[in-house]
Amino acid sequence: MDALRKQASKLREQVAKQQQAVIKQFSSSGYESSDVVVIDEVEMQRHHQLEKLYRATRAGKDFQKEIVKAAETFTAIGYKHIETGTKLSEDCCKYGAENNSDNILSKAASVYGDARKHVEKEHEELNRLLSTQVLDPLRQMINGVPLEDARHLAQRYSRMRQEAEAQREEIARRQARVREAPTAEQVAKLHAAEARMQELKANMAVLGKEAAAALAAVEAQQQRLTFQRLVAMVEGEKTFHLRVAAILGEIEAEMVSDRQKKESAPPVGISENGTEKTMYFLAEATHPFSGESEKELSFSKGDFVVVRKVSQSGWSEGECNGKAGWFPSAYVEKRQRIPSSNMAGEVY
Repeated sequence: MDALRKQASKLREQVAKQQQAVIKQFSSSGYESSDVVVIDEVEMQRHHQLEKLYRATRAGKDFQKEIVKAAETFTAIGYKHIETGTKLSEDCCKYGAENNSDNILSKAASVYGDARKHVEKEHEELNRLLSTQVLDPLRQMINGVPLEDARHLAQRYSRMRQEAEAQREEIARRQARVREAPTAEQVAKLHAAEARMQELKANMAVLGKEAAAALAAVEAQQQRLTFQRLVAMVEGEKTFHLRVAAILGEIEAEMVSDRQKKESAPPVGISENGTEKTMYFLAEATHPFSGESEKELSFSKGDFVVVRKVSQSGWSEGECNGKAGWFPSAYVEKRQRIPSSNMAGEVY
């Protein structure tokens, strides 16, 4: 009966250990954390070093995955932006071409349509940079052999350490049995357990050093590469936004200039009141003016102009050298008033 009880107790211990091993296997992150001193303090320090490096490389890999996910999203949005912007560019150019007249909107549509093409080219360049300078290098490292090999070495060390922990418990049991019944068989089993422990210790020393060196190298590479890719993202986005801002700044200046010219252009015509006495005056040109249309009057500095009307828009209408038209009021200075009764004929 005592033998049966001992055998049943031994079986229960084995089942409990197997259950604990299964729980550890499925609950751990790949490297088993433990504060139990299996061999000595030196091994414990190695264990903590590997645990820290394993977690660091896992965090680095997860961070790289997040960057890749974000860059992929930026690229997808970028292509959608390019598609929408290209369609808008085509619509603007079409409107400007079909409504090609002297109005500010059609010209602004054409200018914006052309500029929009350049904006989308910059977007294509940004997408290309994200793909070649960020996505490809990070994906290569995430799925690279050095990272997986280093982590496999650490996992092997972790499993070997668990085996050494179990072996240490086995030696304690063998020592207890030898103290109870110091038979040759029990002593031999104790020596075999101790020999196995020495073998594990030697293997762990070699494997631990190799795993630590591999993980440290991978972590350093992760840090360096990830930092470089982040800098590449920042520089790429900065260049993109600066170039787009320059393009938009140029077309904004052109649109504003066209609007100002349109608003300050000479009046199309001013109705006259037949009962109102019109006063003319002679003015001297202080600046040369070259008209841009048939309704504008050109003259040189020093020419005398007979001014017939002055508009509140800053333009005046008059005659010079046998021609009539509008010109900027600020380009002439008044010299003499002429009664309208004296202006029955054409002025030369």
